[in-house]
Amino acid sequence: MSREGRREIAARHRARELALQGLYQWLLNEPRETPMEEIRAPSVGLSLSSPQAQLLAIEELLASAVREGKPSERKTSSRTPPDAEFFAALLQGAAREAPEAREIIEPLLTRAVAELSPVEHAILLLSVFELRHDIGTPYRVIINEAIELAKKYGAADGHKFINGVLDRAAASLRPEEVAVTRAQGPGKNERG
Repeated sequence: MSREGRREIAARHRARELALQGLYQWLLNEPRETPMEEIRAPSVGLSLSSPQAQLLAIEELLASAVREGKPSERKTSSRTPPDAEFFAALLQGAAREAPEAREIIEPLLTRAVAELSPVEHAILLLSVFELRHDIGTPYRVIINEAIELAKKYGAADGHKFINGVLDRAAASLRPEEVAVTRAQGPGKNERG
């Protein structure tokens, strides 16, 4: 894989991390608006006319939550800047389509959506949005990214739960792709 390809993968991974953090914060604050509207609060004091400004606003919001002693995920560290457009699409889309995503995942759960941890809930919302709208990214990549996020930010075995739910969700959202992939058997690990 080329250096540019690795950089693009890292930028998308970083965007997923930030979208997870933004959605996590949104879920903790009893969401009434989309994350970007919530971030427009005067305390942030930034113009959100560009995805880059939105990224800065998310990071400022998270930093202020940590300063105020609210629970938050560990700070991510990455030298690769996030894919700003992908970040904005994920965060806004996952929040906007949260009710539809919950309808998709609820029958796949062993407990009520309200009993999910905010991290699990956010990862599932983001991943279902991505499965539905980012057809160019293989479903296994989306699931692998969700598992990595769950390992980094979630409970000890939360990644197993995320894997099971998303595997079943992918089978209903992308039945042809899942059937072809399963027919081919185990293959090399895809990234994206």
